[in-house]
Amino acid sequence: MPRWRNTSWWKDRDSLSWRFAFYLFSFFGGLSVLYHESWLWRPAMCWDNYPNQTLKPALYYWYLLELSFYISLLITLPFDVRRKDFKEQVVHHLVTITLITFSYSTNLLRIGSLVLLLHDSADYLLEACKMFNYAHQWRVCNSLFIVFSLVFFYTRLVLFPTQILYTTYYESIANSAPFFGYYLFNSLLVMLQLLHVFWSCLILRMICNFTKKGQMEKDIRSDMEESDSSEGEEAQEHPKLKNGAAQGPGVASTDGPRNRAAWQLANGHMLAT
Repeated sequence: MPRWRNTSWWKDRDSLSWRFAFYLFSFFGGLSVLYHESWLWRPAMCWDNYPNQTLKPALYYWYLLELSFYISLLITLPFDVRRKDFKEQVVHHLVTITLITFSYSTNLLRIGSLVLLLHDSADYLLEACKMFNYAHQWRVCNSLFIVFSLVFFYTRLVLFPTQILYTTYYESIANSAPFFGYYLFNSLLVMLQLLHVFWSCLILRMICNFTKKGQMEKDIRSDMEESDSSEGEEAQEHPKLKNGAAQGPGVASTDGPRNRAAWQLANGHMLAT
C-alpha cells in the first residue's frame, strides 16, 4: 500500500514533532521553574507549612499547560493509531488529569510538580527516538532507545517509588493525621506505578529481543488490524528481508543486537508514558 494512502503511517508521523516539542519544552521549562526550589532536591520539604504554601505564577502556568496537554491527549486518543495498550493509555491519561486537578485544588502543587517533571524527563527521548527511526538514522535511533530505557527505568522504577511514593505515604503525615485526600492521592500514584511496571515489562521484552535473539519482532503493542495495514511499509522502511538479504546495493548490514533495534521501531510504535 502506498504511504500516502496509509492513514496509520501519517497519523504516527504527524503527531511526533509536536509531541516531541511539547515534552522537550515542558521538561526543561519545568526544570527551570523548579531548579531553585529546595523541595526539588529534598521532597520532604514539599510538606513544610502545608497547606499554607504560596503558588508562584510560573508554576501555575506550567500546571495549566500540562493539564491542557493531557486533556488533548485523552480527547484525541480514539482517533490515533490503536494499540494493544489502548486501555492502559486511557487509564494513564485519566489518572494524570485527576492528579493534576486534585493536586491543584488541594494545593499539593509541590509534590505534583515533581511527579510531572519526573515523567517528562523520558518522554521527549522516546519521541526523538521515533523521529530518527523515520529518518532511517538507525544508529542514532538505537542509541536513543538505550538512553530512553535507562532514564525510564531509573525515573519510574527507582526515583518514583523511593522518593515520590515514600514522601507521600510517610513524610506527608509526619505532623498530621491522614485525611481523605491522602488516600485518594496515594491511590492514584499507586495506579501510575502499576502502569510504570507494565510498560517497563514491555521495554524489557524489547531489550531481550535486541540482546538474545539478534532480531526484532514487530511492535508488541500493535494489534492485528494495524499490523496487516503496515506489512508493506515494514519491508520498505527497513533494508532487510526476513531471510536477511539486503534490499539494494550499498545498504549496510543490520545484523547484531544493537542495529536490530530499528526493527522494533519500524512502524514507530513505542510506549506511551
